[in-house]
Formats: sequence, C-alpha cells, structure tokens
Amino acid sequence: MAAFQIRKIQSIIVFIIVLIAILWLFQDNIAKISVFQKNTQQFDTTKEETKDITYLEKIDNFLIKEYSKEQLLLHTIEADTYYSYKNSPVQLLNIKLTTYDEVGQKGVVLTSNRAEILKSGEIFFNGKVNIQSKNDISHEINTESLIVLSNSGQIKSNREVTYLGENAIIHAQGMEMSNNDDTMSLVGDVIIEQDLGGVITSRNLFISHADGKKHYESKERTIYRSKDNTINAEMGMDLDMNENLMELLGKVEVLNSSGSKMNSYNLIVDQSNGGEVYKTNDSTHYQTQVSDILAKRMHYDAKTKKVELMGGVLGVYK
Repeated sequence: MAAFQIRKIQSIIVFIIVLIAILWLFQDNIAKISVFQKNTQQFDTTKEETKDITYLEKIDNFLIKEYSKEQLLLHTIEADTYYSYKNSPVQLLNIKLTTYDEVGQKGVVLTSNRAEILKSGEIFFNGKVNIQSKNDISHEINTESLIVLSNSGQIKSNREVTYLGENAIIHAQGMEMSNNDDTMSLVGDVIIEQDLGGVITSRNLFISHADGKKHYESKERTIYRSKDNTINAEMGMDLDMNENLMELLGKVEVLNSSGSKMNSYNLIVDQSNGGEVYKTNDSTHYQTQVSDILAKRMHYDAKTKKVELMGGVLGVYK
C-alpha cells in the first residue's frame, strides 16, 4: 500500500516537471499570440474610430453670408464647427443664424447646439433652440426639427414643439413665426402646463410679446383643469402671463368635483397672488344637488370654495 502511494506521488512530480519544460520551450510562441491578440484589439478600435470620422471637410469658427438673386443679404451663419459629408447633410455645432429684411435690418437671431444644411439650402435646427426677435423678444423651444426659409422670411416646424413660457410649459404639434414679427403661432393641439398646477388644452395658440406684454390667445374650444374644477369654454381663451389673468371666452361651463355646476359667459380666472378666483359679470346659472340659482353676476373662490351670486338672484331649493 505504501509502495503504491510512493509511485503515485512520483508520477505527479514527473507530470509537473514535464509541464514546466513544455511551457519553457513554447514561451516565445505564447508571447507572440498575446501580442497578436493585443494588436488585433487595437486595430479593431482604430477601425471603429475611423468609421466615426467620415467627414470630407471640417472647418472651425465657420462663417458664411447668403445673398438673394438681387444681392440682398438674407442671413449670416456662424458655427463653432462645420462638417461636410459625402452622402449626408452638412452638420453645424453651436450655430448662430442671423436673418435680415429687405432693407438690410437685422431680423430674427436663432441659436442652437446643432443644425443641418440640406443640398437645397434649407437649414434645420435640432434640439434646444432660442429665437430672439428683432425687438429682443426671446422665445425658447425644444423640437426635433425647425426650418428657416430665408426667401419667404418664415420659421416653422412640423414636428412636436415644447415652448418654455413664463410660469408654464407649452406642448404643440408645430410652430410658425415671421422674421419681422414678435409673435409666434403654436399650431395643432396645444397643452399648457402651468407652474401653479392647472392644465389648459386648446388649439392653435397665438403668442404675443409686443409692447412688453405676454399674451397667449386661442379662438378655439378650450378646457381648463385645476385640482377640483374643470371649465369648458366654447370660444377660446386669452391668458395674460404678466397679470396671471385668464379670460375664458363665450359660453362657459364650470364643473366641480363635488357635483355642482355653473353655466355662464366670458369667465375670468384670476390666479394672481397664488389664488384661483372665478368671476363674471354675465348671467350665471348655478346648480347643486339641492339648489338651482340664477344670478346676473358671480364670484367664486376655488381655494375657499365660497360662491357669491349677485344681482337679481332667483333660487329654488329642494
């Protein structure tokens, strides 16, 4: 038994000695294989980097001026970096585009971190875009694609637009603006998310910052939703962001979560000082589960839930 164990141990020792000898003989080949693998990895990495750098031309501190057929300056384009590609649009990084009107006066200035120039000459802005009008009115939007049409003096987008307004974020299906105007139209379905918590849904919103005012206006059916109330207005709304006043136009219906309902016309929602007060000087029909009241004027504090009906009040109680 002891002799068998000794032979086993001797066999293991011989195997180890043989293995060491084999490794010593082929150590150069093993090193070459390791180096080859490393070089192959480096080649693959370089190949990937080369694939990323496929532009034909790169220009830093790029500047170009475009003129009309009548040699009138249409716009200037400045960019930190210009890339041209064989089968893709020109890419511009950190771009500033300045438009000019027919008499050479500066119009709208657009800035963005990225833009593309197509072979047709159209310029597409991507991502976060700041639009500064000729009267230094600033509009900040986010969109996948915004196009500048130099010949017509129009700026527009047919993609979803997010407009960063005063005390609100506005979502729309597109936008249009003129180079020579301070106004902007957000087209299609519009959702206004107020910082105070209210949500307004409408269509085709007109934004005017002329004369220091900040008016958002729509002539189409509008719905305002707050914590406890939903207001439907048939003729649209006019929102004054400076005063935090919103006028809901035409026939108006106010639905409260308690089940009460008011019908009136041309309702003002006063959100100044953090409040929420509904008031109108038009005839009002107020209904609850136990009352039916007609009045000539109405004042309702949505925070305290206090309703004041005034002028020729006529009520029926169940």
